[in-house]
Amino acid sequence: MTDAPVTDPESGLFSEAMLRAVLPSRVATARRTLRQLGLVVAAVGDGPDPGEMAELVGHTVRDSDIAARLDDGRVALVLEFTPSEGCAVVADRFRTKVAETHPDAEVRLGIACYPAHALSADELVVAADTALGEAGPGDVVTAPVAE
Repeated sequence: MTDAPVTDPESGLFSEAMLRAVLPSRVATARRTLRQLGLVVAAVGDGPDPGEMAELVGHTVRDSDIAARLDDGRVALVLEFTPSEGCAVVADRFRTKVAETHPDAEVRLGIACYPAHALSADELVVAADTALGEAGPGDVVTAPVAE
């Protein structure tokens, strides 16, 4: 992790490497404090450039949340103390912000939360990515409850 950048140079958001480095500790904190932790993954096609995307994310999340650029057109939002219903509100707010500035953009969002949908950071990422894969344009999909 020492060679990986902390922030994405194009957006100013955290880098994917930084997200993967801090997510396990956020899950551990949620486990220790018996709180929920949400992960929203958004994919935006034909939409804002990375700088604009960062600005839209900034209008969507709290200062205590983590926002990271995953790759071209994808961002992840780590929402502390947030159940899936709260994540859905944030996801819808982001989708609306993108639509206001880029009406032709295709926005898909996937949500997963600890502990409802996953019990580890890796499982949380997989669950959110799987939910994202099931989302159509304009959809917000929440991962199924873990068994």
